[in-house]
Amino acid sequence: MIRLWFFRRPLSPAVLAAMTAFTPVSSLVAQTTTATGTSTTTTDTAITPVTDGEITRRSSAPDAMTVTARLDRARIQLQPSTGATVHAFSRKALETIPGGDNAGMNSVLLQAPGVAQDSYGQIHVRGDHNEVQFRLDGVQLPEGMNVFGQTLMTRFADNLSLSTGALPVQYGFLQAAVVDINTKNGSTNKGGNVSIYGGARDYFFPSAQYGGQHGKWDYFFTADYVHDRVGIENTTPSFNAPHDLSNQYHFLGHVRYTVDENTRISLIAGVSNAEYQLPNIGGQTFPCAGADSPCVSVPGAPSASNLNERQKQITDFGILSLQKEIGAFSLQTSVFSRYSSLGYSPDPNLGDLAYMGISQHAERSVMSTGTQSDVTWRVRPDHTVRFGFQVFAERNITKADSLVHVNGAPDGQFASYHTGNGRTGDIYGLYAQDEWRPLHNVTVNYGLRFDGVGEYTNEHQLSPRINVVWRAWKGAALHAGYSRYFTPPPFEVVGGSDLRQFANTSAATDVSRSDTVKAERDHYFDAGIEQVILPGWRVSFDAYYKLAHNLIDEGQFGAPIILSGFNYRRGQVNGYEFSTSYDHGPLSLYGNFAWSRAIGKDITSAQFNFDADDLKYISNHWIHLDHDQRWTASAGGSYTFFYRSGHPTRVSATMVYGSGLRQDQNLSNGDTIPNGSAIPQYATFNMSVVQSFRDLFHSRFLRTTQLRLDVTNLFDHPYMLRSGTGVGVGAPQYGLRRTILTGISQSF
Repeated sequence: MIRLWFFRRPLSPAVLAAMTAFTPVSSLVAQTTTATGTSTTTTDTAITPVTDGEITRRSSAPDAMTVTARLDRARIQLQPSTGATVHAFSRKALETIPGGDNAGMNSVLLQAPGVAQDSYGQIHVRGDHNEVQFRLDGVQLPEGMNVFGQTLMTRFADNLSLSTGALPVQYGFLQAAVVDINTKNGSTNKGGNVSIYGGARDYFFPSAQYGGQHGKWDYFFTADYVHDRVGIENTTPSFNAPHDLSNQYHFLGHVRYTVDENTRISLIAGVSNAEYQLPNIGGQTFPCAGADSPCVSVPGAPSASNLNERQKQITDFGILSLQKEIGAFSLQTSVFSRYSSLGYSPDPNLGDLAYMGISQHAERSVMSTGTQSDVTWRVRPDHTVRFGFQVFAERNITKADSLVHVNGAPDGQFASYHTGNGRTGDIYGLYAQDEWRPLHNVTVNYGLRFDGVGEYTNEHQLSPRINVVWRAWKGAALHAGYSRYFTPPPFEVVGGSDLRQFANTSAATDVSRSDTVKAERDHYFDAGIEQVILPGWRVSFDAYYKLAHNLIDEGQFGAPIILSGFNYRRGQVNGYEFSTSYDHGPLSLYGNFAWSRAIGKDITSAQFNFDADDLKYISNHWIHLDHDQRWTASAGGSYTFFYRSGHPTRVSATMVYGSGLRQDQNLSNGDTIPNGSAIPQYATFNMSVVQSFRDLFHSRFLRTTQLRLDVTNLFDHPYMLRSGTGVGVGAPQYGLRRTILTGISQSF
């Protein structure tokens, strides 16, 4: 039931109708929910509480609000996660996490169970490397080149959900998890907000947002600028990272036109531009020693702590969608395009050549254009049929200008090489499924999906999937499912022609073989239970097992922070998750705990990136994947003082625990086991205090004023994310030390 105590005067019937079109999420923290079909709406939708001033403005167009709410609900039901495990973040939950809208999307997702953090802002869900797909209002975004950039801003989300498990057939290509972001819009987010946020390490973060509605049009825009010295994780345990300045610009906009009560057109567009300095490993030297060393004698080369390497990332995207209701049919069809590029500039004084044997200006870009359509047909009360398709056409371009030392040439004499190639390909998928309710408390969702890829590899697969949800007793939901997955390889793969050009130079590799990266094929099993213990208190348990053929992993090879894909011939991933949350009045608490194991055997593609001894060992032994973390946990809570007043004070805290990603194990006999040991465990605590004042300036124009104080790594615990060793692991990476940030925001 929706709580109405925060309103001073009664709501109009039109406003009540619009609000009850949603299933409320009153919790300030993420909730774990088993999606149970069309009989209930999943908890990934929530409304934002409105103030008295907002009610006055919104009630002037109640019909538009009712139509908007109904179309929003219809769009969400196009893609239910029946049988999957859904971790929902309401608008309140997003604001409660330390940093609030200023926090990166990865920081938000770390509060869900089974999510492990990595360097460059990466996350790993349920033991997979990076197979997380992002959707905006149900439309999947093609993959781009971004590694440590945050293209999607948290403040653009009205709410979001993270779906894991045995996913229904509408979710393809990347299936470890689905992050579905319901964007803000002008009909429910009228007015504007400006804020300034900053503090330690030159952190400066101004932002602005504005939304409104005019007739059949509504719009929402947000933009920000980030300047700091924590763009990439510190390569040392020191308080400040050497050479780590970053500047980032982001813009996101949403415009919608409601043609009539059954038709809506929307446009979402975004721009992200980020420039980074790559941190140096202070105090470390790379002496040239032995014939196998890539080091080259370069007069005047800087020390390793004074290298000046930089990287630039750009992402632009747009999504144009048509939503239509025709009797028993609901439709959303979209066209989209995304351009993503990455450019790496080496040290201008040939420091890269001196320490790594190659100085390389590298550029990569991917242009993806495609379409997606989803249709729901409500055949009967107990049968809902859904079908649709996705098609991506992609163009990948790779360029590199390299400076190397030819073996046997005099010191100081170098050779330059230009390499480049372009490839055009496509990815496609179509699906059909039936959501059937044979009993009033049992929902069965079954279907088929056909996927194909025509890029560096040409493959396809027909994939059956089935989920069963049984609401066995009051407050309980049991689910079990099986999904056959097909995951195309990443498009940005280095071609074999590069290897031959570098033979007999300082950039030559130990292994000359470079087989094509294949698509991953999985059998995925998932089962779990959710139980409401008391009003406001729920618990859930989930178990999963994945059996993979040609398991895809990614690694960083060389100085440019560009991830390249490769396959393990066989892979296994399994684990367990426990989650609980409690919400009552001003108090909210949650906790997540997960165990996972991810192993692989026999690297069968892109072999030139690896040491010959490692390849030989892995061909005959199962090893842990570099991102395998055995234990992962997160927890948090918040309490709001004076929460019924116009000046509430909210205190919140979060915790993230990891038992450590993998690193090489050095044996006493001098041998090395790839990924044979774990990095030391860690736990970090963050806190936030937010003071809000409504109508502080007694102005009809200025509304809520908010002051905030956020502390990251409250106890200043130094901890390591990467040691610099392991399969596909680059430089060492350390977590952020204690950082104190403050901010002020003003709504109008």
